[in-house]
Amino acid sequence: MIGWNAFALLAVTALSPAPTPAPQVAVDIPAPEQIMVVPPEIKALLRERVTDTTNSPEKRLQRLVELIFEPSGLGLRYDTEATLTIAETWQQRRANCLSFTLLFVALAREVGLEAHVQEVGQVVTWYQEQGLIFNAGHVNAGLRVNGRPATMDLDSNVLYDSRGPRQITDRRALAHFYNNRGADQLAAHDYVTARRYFDLSLQMEPRFVPAWSNLGVLESRVNDLTAASHDFETALSINKNHAPSLHNASKLYLQMGDTRRAAQLQTRLDRSRSNDPFYQFMQGVIAERATNYPLAVHYYGKAVRLYGRAHQFHFGLARVYFLSGNNRLAEREMARARALGGSDEQRAIYQTKLDGIRRLEARHAAH
Repeated sequence: MIGWNAFALLAVTALSPAPTPAPQVAVDIPAPEQIMVVPPEIKALLRERVTDTTNSPEKRLQRLVELIFEPSGLGLRYDTEATLTIAETWQQRRANCLSFTLLFVALAREVGLEAHVQEVGQVVTWYQEQGLIFNAGHVNAGLRVNGRPATMDLDSNVLYDSRGPRQITDRRALAHFYNNRGADQLAAHDYVTARRYFDLSLQMEPRFVPAWSNLGVLESRVNDLTAASHDFETALSINKNHAPSLHNASKLYLQMGDTRRAAQLQTRLDRSRSNDPFYQFMQGVIAERATNYPLAVHYYGKAVRLYGRAHQFHFGLARVYFLSGNNRLAEREMARARALGGSDEQRAIYQTKLDGIRRLEARHAAH
């Protein structure tokens, strides 16, 4: 099964009435120029471990990766909540996908490699915390080594959308950073600090839809429904199919008594979801967890029809076919998952499961 990791937080959905705001605590918000600064001690270590040892771009990349992940270097560990500056990541030895990407890009540039931040528009993961549902997106590092493109990703099992990773500016990467921290403060009910972060996110990227959507959630939580409506409509003017904004705005207009606008947005949301393989996959996961395997087959099957190149979708379908006792179809989908697997390790896992299904089929045939 795919990893249920939280990545860079992109949007939140209001679920319940606003709780009491948390007491205000002074928060030191880093300025944009502070976030990707490489401290002197790291520069010295890069010279010692990377740049002074080789002029080869490939070897510099290899030694940079070793420096970041090996215990003798940074010994970086994954932490979904660690949206940190480069200096903080180095000090705390932890990072989520965004912090890792910012760190890797900055250090790669420091050792003379061409590097940039990449954004994945959609990945399969949602989670709930403090009365909010978080819809998570993903970023990773893009490189060009001797003219050849490469991607460095903290999570090797991320399911990209059909367009794949896309290069973004450093300012948009910083918009992700401030939006992440704003979402954290929103979940903690510190609305004043959350607003400061969302405002900074929009200063970095005025058309950053997730921050507009999150700001709308914040306004709805402090009961400024007019401001919330403006924020959601701004988000939708930039991306008319942004699912969290459609959902939140529809609920908001119902609360405001504008049933016509609420129905319009709900219809658009339903249409968007019906053509969204990621949403269909998530519905399949929900049905599978409820042991409603026929419904899970329906949703996983639709996800496969909409986006047939995702090995995770075929694996989900194989799993519920197997749980339903249909080993023949489970074998077919597992073989497809294996063929599409994103890595040798993943394909080996699928092969092991495929062999198990075939052994069961052989035993049934023998009887």
